[in-house]
Amino acid sequence: MAEPVAYFITFTCYGHWLHGDERGSADDEHNLPGAPYLAADAQQKAHSQERMSQPSYEMDAVRRQTVLAALREVCAYRRWRLWAAHVRARHVHIVVTADAAPEKVMNDFKTYASRALNRAGLDEPTRKRWTRHGSTRYINDEGHLAAAINYVINRQGEKMETYEAPDAPRALDAPPTD
Repeated sequence: MAEPVAYFITFTCYGHWLHGDERGSADDEHNLPGAPYLAADAQQKAHSQERMSQPSYEMDAVRRQTVLAALREVCAYRRWRLWAAHVRARHVHIVVTADAAPEKVMNDFKTYASRALNRAGLDEPTRKRWTRHGSTRYINDEGHLAAAINYVINRQGEKMETYEAPDAPRALDAPPTD
């Protein structure tokens, strides 16, 4: 099997996509590519909320800017190719080419972001910010790379904190970026 061109990584903020959520959720048995999500379950969602040890985490503009800078920092340090990133109030999307497994890449992104938020004094160091895992998808060709970048930059609603590589491939239906 050929090496992936890139990874499309998404992770959510603590407390914003719980098991039982209306959008569906995944568990160990439903966490395979193409597997359907678990159905919405209000009782499961209430149980998940009861188990939370801290309130849900949401990022304001300063926190989003801090996280975006941390994503760029880890890519520069690890010599990974950051194609696009969009830091939203409740989740983060990243398209990156890296010489490590996508789970390690995602973990490094979360670690650098938390460290940067701690250094900035924006939260208590014990603050839970991220969900336990996230989504790690392989991108295997230039067409899918362009589509993922387009999705991250242009298909999230109002732009928040974004980065797009100047030489990123463009999807055919992608609007020009600012």
